[in-house]
Amino acid sequence: MLILYGVPHSLYTGKVRAYLRKRGLAYVERSPAHPDFRAEVVPRIGRAINPVLQLPDGVYVQDSADIIDHLDRDAPRPGALPKAALQRVIALVVQLYAVAGLTRHAMHYRWSCFDEQSVFLTHAFRAGGDEQHAQAVMARMAGYLPMLGVTAETAPAIEGSYHDLLDALEGHFARHPYLLGGAPSIGDYALFGPLFAHLGRDPVPSQIMKNRAPSLFRWTERMQAPDADMPEFPDHAPDFLPDDAVADSLAPLLRHMALDLFPGLHDMAAALALQVADHDPTEDTPVTDRPHQRILTTIRTRFRGVPHDSGVQPYLFYLWQKITDSVDALDADARERVATELDRHGLGELLTIPRPIRVERRDHREVWGRRIAEPRSDPVRAVAGNG
Repeated sequence: MLILYGVPHSLYTGKVRAYLRKRGLAYVERSPAHPDFRAEVVPRIGRAINPVLQLPDGVYVQDSADIIDHLDRDAPRPGALPKAALQRVIALVVQLYAVAGLTRHAMHYRWSCFDEQSVFLTHAFRAGGDEQHAQAVMARMAGYLPMLGVTAETAPAIEGSYHDLLDALEGHFARHPYLLGGAPSIGDYALFGPLFAHLGRDPVPSQIMKNRAPSLFRWTERMQAPDADMPEFPDHAPDFLPDDAVADSLAPLLRHMALDLFPGLHDMAAALALQVADHDPTEDTPVTDRPHQRILTTIRTRFRGVPHDSGVQPYLFYLWQKITDSVDALDADARERVATELDRHGLGELLTIPRPIRVERRDHREVWGRRIAEPRSDPVRAVAGNG
């Protein structure tokens, strides 16, 4: 049997748990307070982190994206990663957005609104431990806010963005059970992490969601069911839309993601280039000095026009290159079609912003990959994306 180490209020655990349920895979969930976590998992992973999945053969897989990628290799159709070109790329873009964009919203509403939901959160973090441990963990989690660009100055923009996101997703989920039709994709699982564990479960943001976007809240219920759970949509087959189609109702979400992802990704890529130029990293060496260190450096950037400091997370480049790798693997016609569609929604820069080096994951942490000899180049598309 699979063993999932995680907690109910963990964003990334929720993503994996939903996938296990949808696949019908037998598993048992254990808290990090379980004695085996400290005795066996932490020494193997190198740090205390969740989720971690223990496979029946004793192998450990850490990181929600890696866990789903590993399990999905032998999944029956449709699986989590669409085979069709555009649907696959859109799902991967949503996966990047869920970390690069939506984590900011999730952490803001959890910790900036702590006083209004302290009883709920203390109960969640105390499970499996004691009050002192809960307070220490909560303080550490709240300490991540500056790294994510969550400040008093950015709070109004973050809350406005959350409302915009709710409206975009409400419009789509009123018409379709999942992002790409009648089956959940990696994009659904990625969104579900923050939209359930934080924003759909914590009292303050979940009340906003229920009042403003009831179809979205219904989707969070659907994502936890072991079946398709879509009686409201009798005309939807349990599969992605045919012919690599992407519903018109998804367009507001795509435009929303473009607004929230840039210029942050531009600034992070520039910081990566400086880091590589200054330190000349060796391939296969860890990106950060310590396993628990989550940022490479700090930059000054903007979110919806509001300046703020932000940490540069190597993990974002790992998810980003999944998108560009997927596009690069296409034939010329399919690549042009996908790039044109991304351009149409303001997301074309994902394919044109240069990055000088790859970031891979080995032994449960990010490591430097190979140098990219020449930056990605498509002057016509780069101009269109910058517009």
